[in-house]
Amino acid sequence: MPALSPTMTSGNIGTWQKNIGDAIAPGDSLVEIETDKAQMDFEYQEDGILAKILKPSGSKDIAVGNPIAVIVEEEADVSAFEDYTVESTGGEAKKESPDSSEPPKPSPEPVKSEEPTSSGGRLETVLERDGRIIATPVAKNIALEKGIALKDVRGTGEGGRITKADVESYKSDRAFSAPGAAISTDIPLTSMRKTIASRLQASKNTNPHYYVSASLSVSKLLKLRQALNASAKGEYKLSVNDFLIKAVANALLKVPTANSSYREDEGVIRQFSTADISVAVATPVGLMTPIVKNADARGLVSISNEVKSLSGRARDGKLKPEEYQGGTFTISNMGMNPAVERFTAIINPPQAGILAVGTIKKVAVEGKDGGVEWDEQIVVTGSFDHRVVDGAVGGEFLRELKKLIENPLEMLL
Repeated sequence: MPALSPTMTSGNIGTWQKNIGDAIAPGDSLVEIETDKAQMDFEYQEDGILAKILKPSGSKDIAVGNPIAVIVEEEADVSAFEDYTVESTGGEAKKESPDSSEPPKPSPEPVKSEEPTSSGGRLETVLERDGRIIATPVAKNIALEKGIALKDVRGTGEGGRITKADVESYKSDRAFSAPGAAISTDIPLTSMRKTIASRLQASKNTNPHYYVSASLSVSKLLKLRQALNASAKGEYKLSVNDFLIKAVANALLKVPTANSSYREDEGVIRQFSTADISVAVATPVGLMTPIVKNADARGLVSISNEVKSLSGRARDGKLKPEEYQGGTFTISNMGMNPAVERFTAIINPPQAGILAVGTIKKVAVEGKDGGVEWDEQIVVTGSFDHRVVDGAVGGEFLRELKKLIENPLEMLL
């Protein structure tokens, strides 16, 4: 099992891209591996032939360094590894029972409960036949426990009889669990979910968070975005998030203390001269934060293209470690959800700040003539590590960000 990230201690096997006997060239994708951060293809860097797969697809929690496959140089050597096992490598071994000399006792055969059929079961009462609710006793008991009305269940047994399988497979929004019969599903923890949990718990417990919020007018920004997209001739399509990334990067260079990292082990606060913006992306396996590097020096179109590329590969589990490890500041934008006006986010360690962005709302404000006008606004909340960023500095960062967002032409200068 290769180490695909500095913090990786074990991994899960996804899909093998090569079969036994296939030739492998440098750069070929050999197998998908789920690390503590993402699922990615492992590219083999030498010539060879896959002789044996020791860990099949779906194998979990394989320690780094343990053997997962055998690769040989010559095709003639493949047959020699046909019966090769993990134990043959001298690596990971299967756990044995404490007393291996005593043969295992055969487990008793489970008693199978058979569903009664119309040919061998009891006769239905007139009430059941007239009401057309014909069910097996087992099905009735399960329906009672789960609070399911048998009249809503379609029977697949002989003569329309409702069976145990019919009740267990029945799904309804009206179904509810009876007292003392809670229904739940256990979802196994993935390596990535464990990492997200441990990192964010450590961040919340270690970093003294404080929060600063501000309402930003985006009316001018939306008009500028519309004008730029109209003149793009299909070559690009800028989003509000693209402007936010650019504005945050510029604001960080104006308030460099917010663009820092607390390094207790080294006895320093590391201040960065470039703004590498981590962008929170929801993926099927959890939250990823790919990085738009040197966002302060990029144009809006470059930022837009980079975000689209990184987000797509993050959702497909194809990010490389250097594309999501690092970053100097994070943006978490939930503006696409109209129900979220504002929220607070947990700092992505070892960074010292993260900006939470809510949805755009129309707000009534005083007009120039004293009347009422509608202004489009968003609420942003910065979470800062008080060990690095004092309260006044956090406020200064939001003031600079507000200037840039409300006067977006300054970002183009």
